[in-house]
Amino acid sequence: MAAAPKYDVFQAIADPTRRKLLDLLSRQEMPVKEISGHFPMSRTAVSKHLHVLSTAGLVRERRVGRETRYRLDPEPLQELQHWLSYFEQFWDNKLSMLKHYVENEGSGRAE
Repeated sequence: MAAAPKYDVFQAIADPTRRKLLDLLSRQEMPVKEISGHFPMSRTAVSKHLHVLSTAGLVRERRVGRETRYRLDPEPLQELQHWLSYFEQFWDNKLSMLKHYVENEGSGRAE
């Protein structure tokens, strides 16, 4: 029997539904029944998305009586933050160039 695939943070957040799940779970811990009420899909589909988030380490589960509750674990998002921080230099550079262009065009000056 093949092992279930392990998803990384990038794969997990690639789907808009999973990003919405993370947003929802960032507010409070919830059981799948309650989570499902926020999405136009079956509880099984929501559970599959939660499984992807769980294998990526973004969601933690805990049993409370007969239900499983899910909550956000933001620690793996640090990997994403670290990766994105490298690219901020390019965004900052583009914004600086745009500011320079707008200020010079607006004053009628060209350098």
